[in-house]
Amino acid sequence: MKKICGLLGLVLVLVSCQEQQKIAFINNAEVVNQFQKKVDFEKVFQSKIDVFNKKADSLEKAIQIEAQLFQSKAQKMSQRKAEEEYQALLQKKQMQDYQIQTEEKSLQAEGQKKIDSLINEVKDFVKEYGKKHNYTYILGANDAGSVMYGMDESDLTDVIIKALNDTYSSEK
Repeated sequence: MKKICGLLGLVLVLVSCQEQQKIAFINNAEVVNQFQKKVDFEKVFQSKIDVFNKKADSLEKAIQIEAQLFQSKAQKMSQRKAEEEYQALLQKKQMQDYQIQTEEKSLQAEGQKKIDSLINEVKDFVKEYGKKHNYTYILGANDAGSVMYGMDESDLTDVIIKALNDTYSSEK
């Protein structure tokens, strides 16, 4: 019995002497959305989207003008000739739609690839920040509820955003 009590006492002493774990959390979405590199990318990418939209609109207007022109001429054409021109116009419209869809998918893939790259950059930064500042864990808070509550002192969101943006600014 004395051995058990002594062993329990020793275990309690060892457990109480263990170093406290350093745990914090960040708001994932807020960090990524306020990362200046992402903000800069979105500005550049928005201009690409605007150019694409203007191009798509002008192509659509051009085909509409051709369709109106065809309608006004179709009444004076033979049935066969009108059908041939209608099919050619329809084929042109389908090719145009395919081209626009292909460019749109390419633009979306480019944007998603860059966002994924930025998210990975933030993850790597937080990992290195945690190592550098001796954190045992840095948890990610999100709308799904991975961190339901955390003391304000444990919230590193603003600290990480500032450090991340400072690092990005020094790279420019």
